[in-house]
Amino acid sequence: MNISGYNQYRQNSVLTAQPEELTLMLYNGLVKFIMKAQHSISGKDLQGAHDNIIRSQNILLEFMSSLDKSYEVSTSLLLLYDYMFRRLVEANVQKSTEILDEVLDLSKQLRDTWEQAMKLYKHPPKNNAAAAGS
Repeated sequence: MNISGYNQYRQNSVLTAQPEELTLMLYNGLVKFIMKAQHSISGKDLQGAHDNIIRSQNILLEFMSSLDKSYEVSTSLLLLYDYMFRRLVEANVQKSTEILDEVLDLSKQLRDTWEQAMKLYKHPPKNNAAAAGS
């Protein structure tokens, strides 16, 4: 496998992605790094767990710093991201897969919601009421 070719492909994917696609990539990264941290804890690889939790925290910091405060939902998201960040700190200190389970569940819900919103934005549902003449 050509590693440098794959890395070039990944870099090009990020550089050419739309903002909403970048957000989805970050959510996927968050899920991936939390799962890797869980695997590391299970395998007694404390440094690997630490490194992956830090990567997860960095993604949450990126989410927090890039929120558009002009939307009402931003305040709620900021509080949720902050909570998840603090729980990751606790998970790192305690090397707790239970805490990681909680943050992973929240991360998957956010990712899935974002993915669904992207689909709806690209392909809005037809207005059945208008089509029926109501």
